Amino acid sequence: MKTIIETDEEFVCDIDSPCFQLLAAEEIELVKGSKTQVLFRKGDNLTKQGAFASYVLFIVNGYARQYVEGDQGKSYNLQIVKPGDFVGLSAVFSKNTFDYSVTAMTDCLAFLVEKDAIAQLVQQNGMFGFGIIKRYYDQNSTLFDTLRSVLYRQMNGRLAETLLYINSFKSELPDVFQLLLRKEIADFAGISTESAVKLLKAFEKDGLIELKDKDINILNSKSLQEISIHG
Repeated sequence: MKTIIETDEEFVCDIDSPCFQLLAAEEIELVKGSKTQVLFRKGDNLTKQGAFASYVLFIVNGYARQYVEGDQGKSYNLQIVKPGDFVGLSAVFSKNTFDYSVTAMTDCLAFLVEKDAIAQLVQQNGMFGFGIIKRYYDQNSTLFDTLRSVLYRQMNGRLAETLLYINSFKSELPDVFQLLLRKEIADFAGISTESAVKLLKAFEKDGLIELKDKDINILNSKSLQEISIHG
């Protein structure tokens, strides 16, 4: 992890996001005075579940894995965090700790904005507040979809859904599968690593995917979609 200052090559002058464009000049200055630019290296923790949360992260570039940690080293991957996403919005509205951990899959440049500054802007700028609340709702909606998948789908359906989800990032992040261990893919589906490996081989045998070293190529997305729905 490295704090970025104005003389660094990675320094970003402006916050290039639609929600920040809704701010008045003095509000933009509030954000600028309350933020720190940080470069997280691949493998660094952006947040740690249960740690004190004094800031919200805005991802400028890079990709990260968001997950909840359980007992005995178990974890469940919730989603891939991408450029333009916020991390830690729950700290603005309720808890003073992070609800989940986030680990960088690639190098990630992020703005750490003090949560009190975000809360102030939500209160005084309706359009900005609406955008932040919508993002918070979208994150919660994703969690409900994840819960439904875990509760009502069999292992093959959950893994098929996971492969399609991860593959949706491949156009912007071609090596996305190579950035994930088999265990991490299994953690997206909520199954054991052993079960994931067996199902991947079964999917390959059926001609649905191609396994090439650490990479996975989707050959029949339509059939995978059917399995994700009915599996």
